[in-house]
Amino acid sequence: MTILLIVITSIISVIAFNRRELFNKLQLNPYAVYHKKEWYRIISHGFLHADWIHLFINMFVLYSFGNSVESIFKQLATEGIIKSPVLSFVILYFASMVFATVTTIKKQKDNSWYNSVGASGAVSAIVFTHIFFFPLQAIELYAIIPIPGIILGVAYLAYSHYMSKRSGDNVNHDAHFIGAVFGFLFPIVLEPKLINVFLGQLFNFL
Repeated sequence: MTILLIVITSIISVIAFNRRELFNKLQLNPYAVYHKKEWYRIISHGFLHADWIHLFINMFVLYSFGNSVESIFKQLATEGIIKSPVLSFVILYFASMVFATVTTIKKQKDNSWYNSVGASGAVSAIVFTHIFFFPLQAIELYAIIPIPGIILGVAYLAYSHYMSKRSGDNVNHDAHFIGAVFGFLFPIVLEPKLINVFLGQLFNFL
């Protein structure tokens, strides 16, 4: 599923790079969503990216952590905790994408000039689901500096919250923050007892 999402997202993003009309039609515009009821934008914007770098970063992170989360869900299915690993992954990805837009739409619903693109909200959810199951596993910041996932996760949330309040760089930090929180809580929604997996690793370390 991870590879399929990467392929579809990459194809749509690349096509939209050269077709501005399509890009404008699919991007998240809270004004159009709220006032014109163009609800499809809540999902379609996640298949667009601003440029090649934006696309590469999101797809690289999705590839790096998506396969891990798929493996986790397969293991949970084997243990009888969930029924369908594929369905669970799809729900995680797209539900996080939807929830990640809620704050943005509320804030910008009367701003016709505000637009947002990218799978960052959903990708953040995938990363934080991984952190839930492996909180102490090192994640390499900038592919160089190894930092325990839980520490990097807390720093990421703090940074996203701060930058959201600052609002000065044209990045949808609200989507990053909400997507991350959604991804961390998702396993508990699937099965509340899974919180013991997260707490067990932390307590064993402490």
